Amino acid sequence: MKNNDLLVEKYGPVLALTLNRPESLNAFSPDMILGLMEALVEAKIDSDIQVIVLSGAGRAFSAGGDVKTMGKADGNQVYEHIGKLNELILMMKNLEKPIIAAVHGFSAGAGFNLALACDIILAAEDSKFALSFSKVGLVSDGGGSYFLPRLIGPHLAKQFFFSAEPIPAQRLYQLGVINSLFPAERLQEEATKRALSLAQGPAMAFGKQKKLIEHSFTSTLEEILEEERLTQVLMVQTEDHKEGVAAFKEKRKPAFKGR
Repeated sequence: MKNNDLLVEKYGPVLALTLNRPESLNAFSPDMILGLMEALVEAKIDSDIQVIVLSGAGRAFSAGGDVKTMGKADGNQVYEHIGKLNELILMMKNLEKPIIAAVHGFSAGAGFNLALACDIILAAEDSKFALSFSKVGLVSDGGGSYFLPRLIGPHLAKQFFFSAEPIPAQRLYQLGVINSLFPAERLQEEATKRALSLAQGPAMAFGKQKKLIEHSFTSTLEEILEEERLTQVLMVQTEDHKEGVAAFKEKRKPAFKGR
């Protein structure tokens, strides 16, 4: 299905997804959300795809909700729209493949939360973020109320939500929200390098580790210890584990195959 609101490109083991509504700073549209969901389904079933990179076209990563359409939808329409957004966020968190956000320009509201739903955030040094919901009398959607307090604590999260103040990327980097900062002109190149580097790793191990970390937020220590044990029983039987051990003994770089 052709989708003008999302550009999809596959290069080797990397699936590049580009939000493509630059005239509206990549504000969300139903087609964009649907396109992202379809792309993640494809990434799940395509064993050649190891890593996903999410970025935005034009001057910004994403402004989140489209202000031009706000105030026109009734409660039922909002319920359905956010339901689709919720499906997307859950698909991102449940996908056992790394998702890298490459953020430039401005990332606001649910656009910020979309980046938070990724596994790694790379950002341009001059980029800015904002949880701008309160400016239009709304609360967070897209999972920000879940993700951000777990990263920076409830007090600072409340400050950012209440004030809707722009947050420089440097501050979020210092807080541990952003993994790495780069000059804007190098961001896409660095995101591609990071993705290709991850793609050479043990894909199955990465996916299972992502799952364990996600489960840790809603599990007891006893439950995670048992899940680690059961997962490790599977992992020691994989080709990648055998290759990793052989490469270590032979003092060479392992050639993982994701099996």
